[in-house]
Amino acid sequence: MFSGGSHSAAVNTGAVASDSSGTPMSRLKSSIWVAAYLRRCQSEGVFGAVRRRGAEEAGAVFVKVALLNGNAMLYAPAPQSAYDDSRPVERVFAASPPQPVEERKIEERLMKEISFDPDVWIVETEDKAGRHFLDLVKG
Repeated sequence: MFSGGSHSAAVNTGAVASDSSGTPMSRLKSSIWVAAYLRRCQSEGVFGAVRRRGAEEAGAVFVKVALLNGNAMLYAPAPQSAYDDSRPVERVFAASPPQPVEERKIEERLMKEISFDPDVWIVETEDKAGRHFLDLVKG
């Protein structure tokens, strides 16, 4: 379910499960994915919390990683075009923007996301090293 503990270690909580007939089932509910993600962070000594609870079933999840120096990273759901056909139901993220920025800018972006989609989840972690434990889009 989870890979190793390095910076690029990912939370693989959206694996495709199959029923007894081999038919693929849908991805995990957002609430379950978030709970597993926070457990993963905790197991690595990274503080994390839900700042905004979104739609239980399928709300988009945004992850803010505070670097504890006034800057942060934001990981947003990757666009559908980024999903691998062999793993279509796993959650994949993209850094947005690709480098750390002032936390204020991240907060402004999150407020825009909330106004666009009130079902969004916001999870925040704190880690000086910027570890995120997410599957990132390749490229």
